[in-house]
Amino acid sequence: MALHFTREEFDARVRAATAAMKAERLDALLMFRQESMYWLTGFDTFGYAFFQCMVLTADGQLVLLTRAPDLRQAQITSTVTDIRIWRDREGANPALELRDILEELELDGSRIGIELEAYGLTGRSLRMFDRAMEGFGVMIDVSTLISRLRLVKSDAEIAYVRRAAELADDALDAALAEVRPGAFEGDILAAMQGAVFRGGGDYAGNEFIIGSGEGALLCRYMTGRRHLDPVDQLTLEYAGTYRRYHAAMMHTLPVGSVTSRQRDMHAACEEALLACEDALRPGTAMGDVFQVHADIFDRAGYGDHRLNACGYCMGTAYPPIWMDWPMFYADNPVVLQPGMTFFLHMILMDSDSGTAMTLGRSSLVTDRGPEVLSRHSTDLKSA
Repeated sequence: MALHFTREEFDARVRAATAAMKAERLDALLMFRQESMYWLTGFDTFGYAFFQCMVLTADGQLVLLTRAPDLRQAQITSTVTDIRIWRDREGANPALELRDILEELELDGSRIGIELEAYGLTGRSLRMFDRAMEGFGVMIDVSTLISRLRLVKSDAEIAYVRRAAELADDALDAALAEVRPGAFEGDILAAMQGAVFRGGGDYAGNEFIIGSGEGALLCRYMTGRRHLDPVDQLTLEYAGTYRRYHAAMMHTLPVGSVTSRQRDMHAACEEALLACEDALRPGTAMGDVFQVHADIFDRAGYGDHRLNACGYCMGTAYPPIWMDWPMFYADNPVVLQPGMTFFLHMILMDSDSGTAMTLGRSSLVTDRGPEVLSRHSTDLKSA
């Protein structure tokens, strides 16, 4: 069995989840988020792309409904022992089989929580689920119930995040060795991803983001590789990933020469990042951290070029994205606590001049304040 945490830790997570359910007066929880299943039991798969649900009852019973390819996956990677398989066939309706499981657990007429905010629950699957569950209990959206429990990391989880951050730094070292005028973006990506794999890491929840020229102003991956011009700019957003735990980082590197505009934008990004990191203290609302970011950029005259969010939680994440709940945006009331890990990104995209500048890294909230999880400085890096 390939468990990445002790049985005792998984048992404690189940107890925490059932306590949260009882506080919400829930008799059962239907999990469609792969992150929830992994955190609760260790179950590790991409099979959530199909209909898949893990049931947790208020008394701690766990039942997994999945497809045949994930039977052994669950047996090997998780603590779940009650695994039910729905059979692929024309006209298959796994939602009806889920209802049968709930009836077997004597949950008819109960209050049942469901994770609606889940990539594993498509619109088509939800319609099928709603039809199957018509007249069966009271279904309540509790999409963040497990996510809230996942926010504060255990010591074992923090160790994985630290290792992920080391791998992210290794990836940047590998990139810096490749970046020069004429360099091929594909070689840069290969070096970065290779550093993570050589360090025992995993694929990230989304693609590493790389863009040069006008593509440096993008915050998303796009297909198509190019060679760097003699004078260019390169934006890299990437994450080290270890045991599915992420630590993201971000840099924009001037190539060939550095303009005064780039220096000025970097100075604003550096000031904002350091100030936001300093605000990562227990008791601070996430919306207040965002406001620090906004105020600094606005005073520097970059209000039109900043984004409406400046980071988000780092934790376990599955494709299509490594962003985890919650996010730093205006008025977010979530309060910081020790053991939370976050990625703060300062992003300026000036389409008027065609200039990009970004700076970001991951940090841990502690009793003593913020702990930056990168060995790299905030200095402007260029090639």
